[in-house]
Amino acid sequence: MLEYQEGRTELEALGEFALIERLADEFEKRNESTVKGVGDDCAVLGTGSVKTLVTTQTLAEGIHFDMTYTPLKHLGYKAVAVALSNIAAMNGTPRQITVSIAVSNRYSVEALEELYSGIRLCCERYDVDLVGGDTGSSRSGMVLTVTAIGEVDENKITYRSGAKLHDLICLSGDLGSAYSGLLILEREKVTYQANPNFQPDLDSYDYVLERFLKPEPRLDIVRMLGEAGVVPTSMIDVSDGLASELLHICKESKCGCEVYEEHLPIDYQTTRVCSEMSQNMLPVSNALNGGGDYELLFTIDQKDYDKVKDMQGVHIIGHITEEGAPAVMVTPQNSTITLVAQGFRE
Repeated sequence: MLEYQEGRTELEALGEFALIERLADEFEKRNESTVKGVGDDCAVLGTGSVKTLVTTQTLAEGIHFDMTYTPLKHLGYKAVAVALSNIAAMNGTPRQITVSIAVSNRYSVEALEELYSGIRLCCERYDVDLVGGDTGSSRSGMVLTVTAIGEVDENKITYRSGAKLHDLICLSGDLGSAYSGLLILEREKVTYQANPNFQPDLDSYDYVLERFLKPEPRLDIVRMLGEAGVVPTSMIDVSDGLASELLHICKESKCGCEVYEEHLPIDYQTTRVCSEMSQNMLPVSNALNGGGDYELLFTIDQKDYDKVKDMQGVHIIGHITEEGAPAVMVTPQNSTITLVAQGFRE
């Protein structure tokens, strides 16, 4: 048993990204083929003009998913989709995945076949090959790990660190809908636990539920940008909420930013869910901190404005400011709110 020790630092004191940074800090690069290691959506490897992208995502039962309301087929699809989203965030194209799974004896062979049918569906949709993995036992539910491998031309690689002064901040899709779907599912779970005969009526929440249970990697946006001849100056996927991701770009690019509340894309179902849950729950809060949307947040040079302004599914929400400036949201009343990463925990 691990006992309390003087000077001990609790994991929650650091958070996910600070923990990764601290643990990896002492590792030195030893191979020429390691172009980029820890610190972005993917590692970048290779010595040729086409670089290899590698990323790993782990989903743990009870932390990232709840089997009370998560269909196994959807879970398999989502596990692959969130890994492919990291490839998209580097402006790359996914090619292969490996899948490792640890399960308890609560799961049958048929249950795992259903899980893998979702994995296969996502692979088929995005032309990705399953090339390996591992299986093991677990004493507490399921742990699912997907490693995605992709490729990108070296002159099109997009890191978090390339944003520069006056760049435009762009966002695909809409925000807050995945978290709204989670809120609905959690509400219905509580009702079901109180009355197992309860039959939830979820028909009017189809969009937000799908956004949470079956997200899509925005590889279509990567393709459209490529066809338009636009290489973003920086990019990241929105897995932890807009505020958190903007702060990542600002930190890595050594800049500030301004985004405009009235330009944030929020679906009407998200607005409705917020009003149902609480009079004090604002849709913009879901957008900033909800997470799980897996949209692409990226910056472009102002010269590319005409190429992007009418691009379907892309919204220009703000601009990059100088180094040392804060990351803020400008309200419709022209006041500013400093952005804080409140940390989404799916």
